[in-house]
Amino acid sequence: MMSLISIKNISKIYGEQRSVIKALNGIDLTIEKGKIITIMGPSGSGKSTLLNILGAMDIPTEGEVIVDGIDIAKLPERKLSYYRKNTVGFVFQNFYLLPNLDVIGNILIPLIPYGIKQKDRQRAQNLLDRMGLGDRAQSKVRKLSGGESQRVAIARALINDPKIILADEPTGNLDSETGKSIIELLISLAKEGKTIIIVTHDPRVAQIISQNPLGRNIWIKDGQLSNEPTYDMFCWDKAD
Repeated sequence: MMSLISIKNISKIYGEQRSVIKALNGIDLTIEKGKIITIMGPSGSGKSTLLNILGAMDIPTEGEVIVDGIDIAKLPERKLSYYRKNTVGFVFQNFYLLPNLDVIGNILIPLIPYGIKQKDRQRAQNLLDRMGLGDRAQSKVRKLSGGESQRVAIARALINDPKIILADEPTGNLDSETGKSIIELLISLAKEGKTIIIVTHDPRVAQIISQNPLGRNIWIKDGQLSNEPTYDMFCWDKAD
């Protein structure tokens, strides 16, 4: 299977002199198209930094981030903006829906700077139908449950038909049954060819992903990756 993402010797350093923090430390990672990946680790391990770099919300201090054959770490801002619009979609723990807009308006938010056409509205409605919320297009988001809000957020992430979905703790504010349904939805998107990368603290999410043939779990601690949980993620000490 073709590699969609290839990270080579990525480091991210914050601060200077005595207050240097190495959020990522020489990471190498390859992710194939159509896979669903979990990145797990304790707070401060570097997982959100890695997600931000993949989403072009941050740039590495050194190394290459090859996505679909292009090193996004070297792109100018204009092309990074195009990348964020067309290649990646973002899903967050807190949904970030705007309460003054109805459901379909929230899905269309990424298109506002470019002008919204009738075909875009139809695509948004089709995505709502896919999420099982086809009759909620004109509803105010404050009337939605947590699970419904996250489904709207996923539809918003899909509005530009991106190749990659980056999900930061997508089940963090949901009960276990609703969270499971959201992960199953993300797995279904991987089956359709989307590449899904999930940052999570929840070992239940990793378990569901590991049982799927498209799934893979990655652990991170102190800015370094492992394919196996060779350390206690909830321990402050470094692995031997």
